[in-house]
Amino acid sequence: MSRAGRTVALVLIGFFGMTAVDARGAQPPADRARPRFEPLPLGSIQPSGWLKEQLRIQAEGLGGHLDEFWPDIKESAWFGGKAEGWERVPYWLDGLVPLAYLLDDPALKAKVRRSVDYILEHQQPDGWLGPIGDAQKHRPYDVWPLFPLFKALTQYQEATGDPRVIPALLKCCRKIEAVISGEPMYSWAKFRVADLAVTLDWLHERTHEAWLPDLARKAFAQSHDWRSEFENFPYTEKSIRHHDLDNHGVNIAMALKYGGERYRLTHDEKDRDAVFRMLELLDRYHGQPTGMFSCDEHLAGRSPSQGTELCTVVEAMYSLEDLSEILGDARLGDRLERIAFNALPATFKKDMTAHQYDQQCNQVICSTRGPHVYMSNGPASNLYGLEPNFGCCTANFHQGWPKFASHLWMKTSDGGLAVIAYAPCVIETKLQGKPVKVEVDTAYPFRDEVTLRVTAAEPLTFPIHLRAPGWAGEIQLGAPDQEMRILDGYSSLNRTWSGTKSMTFRFPMKPRLYRGLNDSIAIERGPLVFALPIEAEWKKVKDNPQFADWEVYPKSPWNDALQIDREHPERSIAFEDHPIGRSPFSTAGAPVVAKVKGRRLPSWGLERGAAAPPPKSPVASNEPLEDLMLIPYGCTDLRITEFPVLSIGNW
Repeated sequence: MSRAGRTVALVLIGFFGMTAVDARGAQPPADRARPRFEPLPLGSIQPSGWLKEQLRIQAEGLGGHLDEFWPDIKESAWFGGKAEGWERVPYWLDGLVPLAYLLDDPALKAKVRRSVDYILEHQQPDGWLGPIGDAQKHRPYDVWPLFPLFKALTQYQEATGDPRVIPALLKCCRKIEAVISGEPMYSWAKFRVADLAVTLDWLHERTHEAWLPDLARKAFAQSHDWRSEFENFPYTEKSIRHHDLDNHGVNIAMALKYGGERYRLTHDEKDRDAVFRMLELLDRYHGQPTGMFSCDEHLAGRSPSQGTELCTVVEAMYSLEDLSEILGDARLGDRLERIAFNALPATFKKDMTAHQYDQQCNQVICSTRGPHVYMSNGPASNLYGLEPNFGCCTANFHQGWPKFASHLWMKTSDGGLAVIAYAPCVIETKLQGKPVKVEVDTAYPFRDEVTLRVTAAEPLTFPIHLRAPGWAGEIQLGAPDQEMRILDGYSSLNRTWSGTKSMTFRFPMKPRLYRGLNDSIAIERGPLVFALPIEAEWKKVKDNPQFADWEVYPKSPWNDALQIDREHPERSIAFEDHPIGRSPFSTAGAPVVAKVKGRRLPSWGLERGAAAPPPKSPVASNEPLEDLMLIPYGCTDLRITEFPVLSIGNW
């Protein structure tokens, strides 16, 4: 072994080759590809530390109160009212259910129960769940809104064991089968079939009803073929066609799991691997430093002033969580963390009483005034408010943090547990029929250290598979000269656990540079992206029943070019840790800062109501050299993330 025999070599023997036995005791039919991992039922993972506080902030903000005043929930046709009876209640429940049960909040759980009771008790005689059309002229028997509703109901069943859920879902799936046999899927449903497949998989795992995979096959046969689109990808520049559903950001985020879900039926390796080609092409032509892609509302190129819709962020996260179950690929966890720790928190007012429809990586002003850079969205799209531009994100953003928390760990086919993403939490489950508890004590992603405390009431041998982030290259165990050997992105601790045992490991977090538009750069460390915070002036533009809409204007300069050694960025950047408080994703509470030097670039200004694209690097400036302090992207409101770089002769 290397390092004088002190390397801790932890080999993942048979990890990806075993066949899992159904957790409910029966072997599922062999014609469906088995997922690599098994998600833990909602409630098995409890958030702790900063993550629990983030959920609590969400509950105290829009997440916990929409139904009290927003007509599209409070007066929805889903509950017998006359307001929207299409996708918004299903979206809202899909996030409220995990939020309520992860926080064990009596008031939120009561809201969930009332809503679920009404929907189940008003199931139509033909099996349909919810209203058949509504006063807003949504078509009768449009199957799309059932897809997010089903996801909400499956989570509710896992958390409560409610015996009504599975029969109601089966009856409704029979109705869907009849509907799409009479009229093939259209519009949104045609592009979002993977979200139906998620529930059909879930039901099949529990009932083994042979007709469920057949229904999935029929739905995929009527769907838009996303794998084919990305095998011959036409959208290599900012879109010029408005309102096409095949270049629509949210549809693409949902479609990241399309190939993986279809792979379970086809066993086709091209389906299995489709997500990686999708991500590579999206990064190449529309990528942003946050791990997301531009879409305001359609694919919009690589300029960091183009927007990314909040619905796209949370749907991309869920697709990666779902794919982590199916594929067991560590790269998905890397992408999930990058989005969750950057794009997700950045798009909220830090008390979560308002959100944006679109966020921008170079976001220097949030105003309705003048022309705008967005591809097809309206002038209010980057305001912070109740429902800026359109209300879908108001209903849908709730799933982001709760589903992230509920997918942090999964069971593995070799009788152990695997880490999907790192965050503070407590896992309580059964392995080999015996109770096991794992406490994850960490300030990650702001710090590089993670401590696990594993408790088994009696001796029990099982592996824990630790995801090794691709940017880290290794996991250091205990002393800095001890490292774990990585296989397929995971390291395995296969031990006999008895009583409570603790172990601490860390990931080397070295600074890295993201290459952006016009050879600009963004600074990365671990899963975090850093941005220059711009002093902000908040102007209230509208009072809503409980919360408000805000424009945000810059009060400090932002047009800086950085003095960065591209080959050795560690020579140009100094990191400094600060205390971690209740709200680490805030400008005042940033737990880590990056100190760099730069010069003002007077020629870089506004263009169409946003920061102009970064000037082509390298650049020169006669302005004085300044000390600049960058903070994690998710802590900012106004910011610059992609910077031009000073020429070496200008240092």
